[in-house]
Amino acid sequence: MLVYKAQVRKLFHAHIKIKIPVFCDEGLFDEFFAVLEKVDKDYNSYSEGSFFDSINKHAGEFVDVDSETIHILNEILYLSRLFDGEYDITVMPLIRLWGFYKDEERVVPSKEQIEAAKHLVDYRKIEIRDSQVKIAKGQEIITGSFMKSYAVDKLVQKIKNAGITDAIINAGGSTIRAINNKVHPEWTIDVKNTMGEEDLFKLKLSNAAYSTSAQNKIFLEINGRKYGHILSPVSGFPSANQQIGIISESCFVGDIISTGLFNQSPPGFKEKMNLLQEKYEVSGFLVDQDNNITYTEDFRKNIKEKIL
Repeated sequence: MLVYKAQVRKLFHAHIKIKIPVFCDEGLFDEFFAVLEKVDKDYNSYSEGSFFDSINKHAGEFVDVDSETIHILNEILYLSRLFDGEYDITVMPLIRLWGFYKDEERVVPSKEQIEAAKHLVDYRKIEIRDSQVKIAKGQEIITGSFMKSYAVDKLVQKIKNAGITDAIINAGGSTIRAINNKVHPEWTIDVKNTMGEEDLFKLKLSNAAYSTSAQNKIFLEINGRKYGHILSPVSGFPSANQQIGIISESCFVGDIISTGLFNQSPPGFKEKMNLLQEKYEVSGFLVDQDNNITYTEDFRKNIKEKIL
């Protein structure tokens, strides 16, 4: 019987759980969480003094950054081009407009307000010059869709470097990364149905990441209607889809895809996934506004038990 021990700490506005074999040194947890803490401190746009915080505070000016910031941005800009504008890390003006960071009563923004905010949302205005980065005046980068997952990828490497070949990381439920060996070839995770209490299915995860985005946890209620927090940078409105799940090798890539494809129609989801599969080993599913599920063909092999 395999026995594990775990610790949970709060980082990136999420409870992150690391589970490792019981025989591992307890002191390793501090080393592992230190990896996440450093990424949070240096690169989270919400962290005072981070590189992305500095870029945001000096919008319209070039800002000195480190090589890792450049690497992160180059990867994001490459992926952004694949989503026809539906993934944009400068979407913050729209998020603020809708009132996700306000305590007062919210109203649905006018068409004019949305169009004005959309003029500030454009990842193509991010400029990289050697070791400097500039965003346009009025723009703001939000790292919420990728920084936690980027940190988990770095943590996975740290765990492997420590000689551990059997572990699992659950970063707030939206990012899960399994590490497996021959003795324990796969982990089983429950995929929740965001429209109800039951599970959609049980999923096999082996040396891979599971990334999910959903509208049920963070939303606004305006005049009795719920508006989810995942906005379309193209339309300026929250997506009507309910849920998406992506299996990938990289948490970073998986989390970006789960956000970038959230606004797609079922046919658009399949089309974009086919394109992404030319470069990345990814599979997934989309639950639309009517609770219909669209799968990529290769995702089905990972379903251990279908509930609905």
